[in-house]
Formats: sequence, C-alpha cells, structure tokens
Amino acid sequence: MLDHDFPSYSDGKIVPHGVYDLGLNKAHVNLGVSRDTTEFACDSLAHWWAMQGRNDHPQATQLLILCDGGGSNPAGSALFQQDLQTLADRTGLELRLAHYPSYCSKHNPIEHLVFPHVTRACEGVVFDSVPLVKQLIERTQTRAGLRVTVDILNKVYETGRKAADHLRANLRLVADAVLPKWNYTISPCQSP
Repeated sequence: MLDHDFPSYSDGKIVPHGVYDLGLNKAHVNLGVSRDTTEFACDSLAHWWAMQGRNDHPQATQLLILCDGGGSNPAGSALFQQDLQTLADRTGLELRLAHYPSYCSKHNPIEHLVFPHVTRACEGVVFDSVPLVKQLIERTQTRAGLRVTVDILNKVYETGRKAADHLRANLRLVADAVLPKWNYTISPCQSP
C-alpha cells in the first residue's frame, strides 16, 4: 500500500491499534482503515472487550489501560476523556488510565513484547490489501506462547471533532494524587 513511507502513492490506509493482556500473554490488534483518532482508540478497546476481554475476565469491574501520551490517546485531551467516558458507560467498567510521558512509550509492555513480533511476521511483504495485513499479523507467535488475534474495523473516523463543554462538565474523572496529568480514573455513569 506504500502508505507509511510514500503516502502519496497509497491506495488506502491501515491504522493498527493493539491491546495486550500481560497476565494472559494474549494480544489483539484492530486494523482501522481511516484515521487514528480518540474515537477509534476507544472503539478498538470496546471491540476487544466485547470479543475477548469480557470472556477472559468475567469478574472484572476495572480495566487498567497503559497508553502513550500522544497519538490517538493523548494525556490530558478532553476529547479522549469524553470518548473514554462513553467507553466506560458502554462497558460498565471503571477505566484506570496510566499514560506514558512523551518519548517513554518504549517502556509500555506492548511495545517490546508484542509489536516487534508483529513486525517480524510482516517482514518483506508489500501490503496490497487490508485482509493481507490481517493474515500476516495473525501469524504472530512466540516461544513464550504469545498469539495475536486480528479484526478489521471498517468505520470511517472523522478528524476535527471538538470536546463539548457540557460533556466535559459531566466526566466522572478522578485524577490521581501522583502524576495527575498522566494518571486518572473514569467511572461509568450507568451500567451497560
């Protein structure tokens, strides 16, 4: 697809969003086909929860999310926090966010326990379709037992969305006492 190094030659776009369950050594990657937005990141988490997370952790009431401080999950973004509130309301889960500061995402377990293996599974192949990328990523495995499942999210995500003041006032967000800019909890307003 030539979308990374030569976007002007691309016929499409693939936006990967990964979820890594450290305790179970299981990973899931959702492939978006439009844009890397806060809504896409939250839809990706909701999809993983519905397809795997709920079955793997049926007693869970809280989800710890380790994420970068930028991209589709920026720390301190009112829009991301609003989308997280929607996610908490959809799932009924309390979401505990721990953002890595800028340039520190290399310490996120998914960055060194999953993505290098995904990259290796895709080595040397020219991406010419989204189903091909899905097939390649599904080949990812390690001696430690890591397997990666993959789904395609076909929704078109728009850029330029703005946070709504009335929604921001209704966030059920509690900042941590330690590093409140990077760490916070969002509770659901209602059960799903």
